[in-house]
Amino acid sequence: MKKLFFISILMLMGVALLTGCSNSKDDFQQEGYTADPAQIKEININVRDRKIEVSISRDNQIHIDYHKSSKEYYDIVVSDNNMLTMTAASNKDLKDYIGGKASGRNRTIYLQIPEEFLSSLVLSTTNEDILLSNLTITDNLSLSTNGGDIVFEKLNVGNALALKTKNGDINGTIIGSYDDYFISCDIKKGESNLPSNKDGGSKALNVSNNNGDTEIEFINE
Repeated sequence: MKKLFFISILMLMGVALLTGCSNSKDDFQQEGYTADPAQIKEININVRDRKIEVSISRDNQIHIDYHKSSKEYYDIVVSDNNMLTMTAASNKDLKDYIGGKASGRNRTIYLQIPEEFLSSLVLSTTNEDILLSNLTITDNLSLSTNGGDIVFEKLNVGNALALKTKNGDINGTIIGSYDDYFISCDIKKGESNLPSNKDGGSKALNVSNNNGDTEIEFINE
């Protein structure tokens, strides 16, 4: 009887602990950050377990919409050389990792940027996808995820495009000609419609994919 009573107490404590952790994940609040594009030339977002969606801004301002809690939040800083950096921050205790992740809505970052203004965009995440549509970056674009897909539509890059994923697929369309790019493609455990290497072209396309498929098409604008 004593053993059964002891086991029951442990089970009740476990339920209470999980309930407390679940409640802590429900205190996310929506936040927004807006910046004047005249003050920003580069954006670098480096997070974990966050989906990133990028689209064109409707009012020619930079907008970042996200959710934060008392345990999970972000540091957003603009440097003297006009680089906006967004990084994940946390003050979680060990018990906060019990009970699963926050909802997908609370783990999505929405970035809106004006068309044809950024010289550089760098996005990096884990265990989630990166999605982009109809973007023009005047210099370099770099996308990286571990455990998610990279999906894009009608990308226009001035100088170099770097795509890297592990345990995920790369799918998208690039505005321009195949001959515009010199290509370096490193594929492991997956299919690809790109050559391993291709010379010629004034722009760089660097692709790295481990355990996923890659399919990229070049299209007219």
